[in-house]
Amino acid sequence: MPKLAESLVQTLRDAFGERVSARVCLGEASIDVAVGDYLEVMERLRDAPDFRFEQLIDVCGIDYSAYGKTPWPGRRFAVVSHLLSISKNRRVRVRCFAPDDVFPSIPSVSSIWNSADWFEREAFDLFGIVFTGHANLRRILTDYGFDGHPLRKDFPVSGKVEVRYDAELARVVGDPVSIQPRVTTPRVFPE
Repeated sequence: MPKLAESLVQTLRDAFGERVSARVCLGEASIDVAVGDYLEVMERLRDAPDFRFEQLIDVCGIDYSAYGKTPWPGRRFAVVSHLLSISKNRRVRVRCFAPDDVFPSIPSVSSIWNSADWFEREAFDLFGIVFTGHANLRRILTDYGFDGHPLRKDFPVSGKVEVRYDAELARVVGDPVSIQPRVTTPRVFPE
């Protein structure tokens, strides 16, 4: 597998030049693409005879704000897409960072692969990444009135609202969280 991945990485470097940063990561070809080149690169990965990545397997959001043991030096939000070429029996991982950490936005690839529709809605819902050009970008897993994006690293672990049924009002109501956050430290007992 590493030789196939190395071969694909070289093909990617030859085809895209400086527009992508290609490498082998975890035994799979991976490229980083600037947001301005994202749609063109993705369309070429699908259509070019050298690549023919017919299938988009997954699109996911990543929040790098608390990545590793040291502060992350780059942009906070990224979108990672996994592509599969059935005809060439190859895979590639494509990562694109959102240029703005306050309002992360990346072009939608749902016009290139229909399967991106729900994946992009999930990344929008859970991370707040806006996919420009998406025909139906709305929440998919949380309630429409949900406040925030629960997979962001700065989202409180206990959430922001407790939902309960109020018998007097005969409906579900949301109250501010009553759980007090606490720091759990391991207990060390002397031997």
